[in-house]
Amino acid sequence: MAAMYQKCILYRNFTDGDVLEQITGLMDSLDAMPENGEEIFFQSLNRLVELAGAYGFTGNLWHNYLTYLLVNHENAFSTACEIRGAVEGSINNMAKHDFAIFKELFSFDLTKLDAAFGTACCEVLGAYENTHGSKLFNKRIRDRIAELSELLAGADTVEQFMADMVQFYKDFGVGKLGLHKAFRLNHDDSGKVVIEPITKIAHVQLDDLVGYEIPKRQLVENTEAFLKGKKANNCLLFGDAGTGKSSSIKGILNQYYEDGLRVIEVYKHQFQDLNEVIAQIKNRNYKFIIYMDDLSFEEFEIEYKYLKAVIEGGLERRPENILIYATSNRRHLVRERASDKLEIMDSDDLHSSDTVQEKLSLVYRFGVRIYFGKPEKKEFQNIVRILAERNGIHMEDKDLMLEANKWEISHGGMTGRTAQQFIDYLLGKEE
Repeated sequence: MAAMYQKCILYRNFTDGDVLEQITGLMDSLDAMPENGEEIFFQSLNRLVELAGAYGFTGNLWHNYLTYLLVNHENAFSTACEIRGAVEGSINNMAKHDFAIFKELFSFDLTKLDAAFGTACCEVLGAYENTHGSKLFNKRIRDRIAELSELLAGADTVEQFMADMVQFYKDFGVGKLGLHKAFRLNHDDSGKVVIEPITKIAHVQLDDLVGYEIPKRQLVENTEAFLKGKKANNCLLFGDAGTGKSSSIKGILNQYYEDGLRVIEVYKHQFQDLNEVIAQIKNRNYKFIIYMDDLSFEEFEIEYKYLKAVIEGGLERRPENILIYATSNRRHLVRERASDKLEIMDSDDLHSSDTVQEKLSLVYRFGVRIYFGKPEKKEFQNIVRILAERNGIHMEDKDLMLEANKWEISHGGMTGRTAQQFIDYLLGKEE
C-alpha cells in the first residue's frame, strides 16, 4: 500500500499526510511488523482522533480522512475541475491512475490492524461518534465531506470514484478557497503571506437589511455583472455608522457563494501584502472580493498609496476575477485639512493643489460609490416594526415606538444598528 501511494502522480505531498504514510506502512507490514510498529499504530490512531476533533468528523474516520486529503489537495487536475467540472486531456488519465490507488485505500479493512495488535480500536474508528463540533470547519463543510466520503466508499468502479470527485470539485471547489466563504491574511514562520479561512461567518442575508433598496440593488447589479464575467467596478459603500454597509457585504457573500464568490478581508496595515495576495488568487476559478471594512486614513498614514497602486495605476492590469469593496464612514477616505484647500490660494506654491488631488484620487478609483444614510424618523420606526415582527415581539405600536424613541436617544441615534440593538434588548427581557 505504501509503495502504491508513493506512485501517485498528482496527489502527493499532502498537508496532514503523516497518517496516510504511517497507516499504509503498517498495511504493508502485516506479515512482519517492525519493532516500533505498535508505537506507530497508536500514534496514527491518535492523529485520526485529533483530526476528527478538529474537523468534526464522525462515522468512518479512515474514510473521512482520505476524503479530507482529496478535497483539500490543489493540483493541476483538481483546480482545473473547480467550478467548471470535467476537463479534457491527458491529465484525466493521470487523475484516474491516482484515484485507482485511493479507491484501494478506501477498500482496505482497517480492522486487520486490530488483529495484528490485539485491539478493537480500528473497529471503534469505523463508527466513531464525535462529542463536539468542529474547531476548523463549520457544519456545512463537515457534512459535505462526510457525504462525499460515503459516496467514494460505495463507488463500484474507479470511473464512478473519479466522477464523484469531479462533481464535488465542480459543486464546491477544492482546498480552502473552495470550501470556505471568507478569509483573512496572516504570515507563516517564514514571513510568507497566508490566506486563512474564517470559519464562523454571520448568516446575514440582504433581505435582513430593512430598507436601503436602491443601495442594495446597486451593489447586487455590480456583483452579478462581476460574477457573469462582465465589466464591473470597485465599490465604495460610504455613509453614516450603523446603516448596514458591512452587513450588505456579508449578505452579498452569503447570496453568491454558490456562484463562486469569495471574500478576503484585508486591513490597511496589510495593504503592502496585496500584490502577493493577488498573485495567489488571480489564476483560480473563483471571483474574489478584497474587502476593506471601515476604511479611512489620517493625514500621516501613507498606506492608501499602496491601495491606489493596486486598484489602478500599476503596470500589471488587475485580474478579472478580483474586485475591491470597501466600507467607510468618510466619503473621501483620507482626512482633509482646511489648510489643504487654503494652500491652493498660496501664490508661492503653484502646485499646492496636488496635496488635495492626491487625497481625492483614491476615492475616484472606486467606480461605484454607494451612499448609506441614516433613516428619517418614520423610516426608523418602520425598521423597528419589521424587526419586532420578524422576532415575534408583540407590543402595542404606541408602546413599541415610545420605547424605541427612548432607546435611540441614548444609544447612537436612528440607525438600523440601533434598531437591532433595541430589538435584542427586548428579546433579552422576555421570560
